[in-house]
Amino acid sequence: MTDEDVLKQTRHWLEKAVIGLNLCPFAKAVYVKNQVRLVVSQARHADDLLEELDRELDLLVATPAEEIDTTLLIHPTLFDDFLDFNDFLEIAEGVLDEHALEGVVQLASFHPKFQFDGTEPDDISNYTNRAPFAMLHLLREESIDRAVQAFPEAEAIFEENIKTLEKLGHSGWQDLGLHS
Repeated sequence: MTDEDVLKQTRHWLEKAVIGLNLCPFAKAVYVKNQVRLVVSQARHADDLLEELDRELDLLVATPAEEIDTTLLIHPTLFDDFLDFNDFLEIAEGVLDEHALEGVVQLASFHPKFQFDGTEPDDISNYTNRAPFAMLHLLREESIDRAVQAFPEAEAIFEENIKTLEKLGHSGWQDLGLHS
């Protein structure tokens, strides 16, 4: 699979699920302004991905938010297993600490087999964090703060997303051209 294929599938997911279903009410504004950096990782090992994460964190904090507000570091070849990916996230969080970015950048994650604790693998609620590929989402805390001010009931987003997905169901998800 080429980088362009990965980017095409990621954009489709962003446009149909994240923005189209309004799973993240803050995504559309930065996406239409081309402030979302999409980076395809060809890392063959977790260490290589950590180096890429280092570079992307440095770039994000050194670049004005008007140019890059958020970054998706997409890794299509690593972490087929969600539990391995979940373990890696602890290490990735440590990278934020090494860069002294706690309170500056927040890390979110997406995975094709994402599963919340206490749910069944095919539970539709898991689809709030499912994406075509494993990816790390680097978010500026100040952008999150601005978004929360504009949407004061941000804590309700997750519950609304679950309602949206329950209404949509697995067949509706597939009708959007998204894979289960």
